[in-house]
Amino acid sequence: MRYYRSDDGGSISLIAADDSAAYDLSGTEAEPTSFLELASAASLTDGTIDDVARGLIDEAPAVELESVEDDLVRPIDPEEVWAAGVTYSISQEARQEEGGLAESYLEAYEGDRPEVYFKATPSRTVGPNDRVGIRGDSDWDAPEPEMTIVLYDEEIVGFTIGNDMCSRSIERENLLYLPQSKIYAKNCAIGPCIATSETVGDPLDLEMHMSIERDGETVFEEGTSTAELVRTCEELVDYYTRYNEVPEASVLLTGTSIMVPDDVSLEEDDVIHIEIEDIGVLTNTVEQL
Repeated sequence: MRYYRSDDGGSISLIAADDSAAYDLSGTEAEPTSFLELASAASLTDGTIDDVARGLIDEAPAVELESVEDDLVRPIDPEEVWAAGVTYSISQEARQEEGGLAESYLEAYEGDRPEVYFKATPSRTVGPNDRVGIRGDSDWDAPEPEMTIVLYDEEIVGFTIGNDMCSRSIERENLLYLPQSKIYAKNCAIGPCIATSETVGDPLDLEMHMSIERDGETVFEEGTSTAELVRTCEELVDYYTRYNEVPEASVLLTGTSIMVPDDVSLEEDDVIHIEIEDIGVLTNTVEQL
């Protein structure tokens, strides 16, 4: 199933949807309002999160997803957001002309240990239809579409879409500036929902697509597949959790699958659409900070 959260003005609803219908689980006697409540309940049983949801559906009112699309908020409020880097060949190849950066990125791509770094706190993370930020001291800014792992108690419980916003000009200037290029206000978007493994199937076999619209015109559009990911989800999670104080709920972005060219940089009011098969479409508008 896919799990959405909507806010119609102060009242949060948790919506479970399959390919045929959607249900407001918050309208049941249990009144869950977060995906984590389902994950917690599932952890106490031998069942899955979808099993817990199916146990509530008979008493849950049906809803039309189209009616709540404008009210969608982050499907999860992760205590921390982390990210992996250089997990697709395109990410490493894009740095081949960047002097001293090229060797470091090649080593991260080919080495046993992946690049895993802290990305955001909840206050820096936005949801579907929210505005993502670009820094005022950067002159080349790019969205980075990423299949994103949702973790509960260090276990993979679902997948969502992430946008790892990046100030490329700052990153390119000096590798030690990477935190500044990645960590700032409104630097990450996740959504529109969480899809469980039952729905996603093989997370390394999903079609992906990203487009950037400006004044009604498409200025960039490209597709790829998570089959190009050179690390498994389990491998990335292993390195993220290794010797780490991992919170109960977190998300891990799995790496940039589509790179915009040098002559494309985000501008105020650009609209970014990121689509991943079996999960959905994450849409955000750009804000100049």
